[in-house]
Amino acid sequence: MADQNTAAAAELPIKRPREEDEVEATPNGVSSVIPGWFSEISPMWPGEAHSLKVEKILFQGKSVYQNIMIFQSATYGKVLVLDGVIQVTERDECAYQEMIAHLPLCSIPNPKKVLVIGGGDGGVLREVARHSSVEQIDICEIDGMVVEVSKQFFPDLAVGYEDPRVTLHVGDGVAFLKAVPEGTYDAVIVDSSDPIGK
Repeated sequence: MADQNTAAAAELPIKRPREEDEVEATPNGVSSVIPGWFSEISPMWPGEAHSLKVEKILFQGKSVYQNIMIFQSATYGKVLVLDGVIQVTERDECAYQEMIAHLPLCSIPNPKKVLVIGGGDGGVLREVARHSSVEQIDICEIDGMVVEVSKQFFPDLAVGYEDPRVTLHVGDGVAFLKAVPEGTYDAVIVDSSDPIGK
């Protein structure tokens, strides 16, 4: 089982946790939950907002790194939100997961070793595992809470963790990559949040 393949967090240096004042999910109206609706407003999309009707909030928690929320939406199924930013929805996750995994792997003849940085929901793992030539899949996710809530609320995504080729490393992906010899991996797939904020 993949739990036996989990590296101890203490083995990897990690990015510093966010300061208390950096964890707010709704600074300057970036996102909000108003009665019955979740709205994401981002400087990446001036003049636009993405709003989803909330049927039920399934989970709200705060990890060392970020606020995590999962809700059942009226039209997109379950939705994972990190620090007020939508990361994945059940309705359209396949388009993202398939493109980020299959495009690079299909451009490499017989990839054997793959590293996924980020991707704690497990969807990229699920897609990488479809490649029969792959013998080793390492994932380095900084936030173990994202992995755990994804396994609980997104089992169709997190099924990737069950593959015996997968080893989970909880820690900073950059530090992890610097610690392995150059050329260890045939492909490195970075599935991280959009580079906005601090």
